[in-house]
Amino acid sequence: MNLLDDSLSADLARQTATGAGGLDEAMHQRFEKLAEYAEGTGADAILFTCSAFGPCIEAAAARRPHMPVLKPNEAMVADAVALGGRIGLIASFAPTLASMPAEFPEGVDLITRLAEGAMDALNQGDGARHDALVLRAASQLRSQGASVIALAQFSMARAGGLVEHELGMPVFTTPDSAVRALQRRLGA
Repeated sequence: MNLLDDSLSADLARQTATGAGGLDEAMHQRFEKLAEYAEGTGADAILFTCSAFGPCIEAAAARRPHMPVLKPNEAMVADAVALGGRIGLIASFAPTLASMPAEFPEGVDLITRLAEGAMDALNQGDGARHDALVLRAASQLRSQGASVIALAQFSMARAGGLVEHELGMPVFTTPDSAVRALQRRLGA
């Protein structure tokens, strides 16, 4: 099943811009309530889908050692690192580029790029522009020596096939990697 609190990212962006709150106790409580609800419905695992909320997700996972609780990007990070080489990380949500690089192991050759305007394009219903902006960011990373691309947001996964086809390089997306990881953990 899917649970959606579509105000989380907007609230975090607003709190970050104003210097108020951020990943404060209230934000942690929102994640805990979502996790409690999902667990209460009988879910076998929980997959959160915004990488900017890592500490909130980690806290929810710590309270549930009996079930897989994944951050959206942890499986993608593992897949990209396993492939090796210089990893190009693209995000469409700026706070992700502040939090997510620390989730890669120390010593990994990582370069990052914000797909400026991609999230706005998607929010306005312009998927083609979103995908083009993601492709442009990936092209820039390739020109900086990236040998693999990692797309940070679930919403960016729609551009994964285009980027892989146009640039001829491996592309990892958060949903694809996460689903494979959950299937392995649940024995499916």
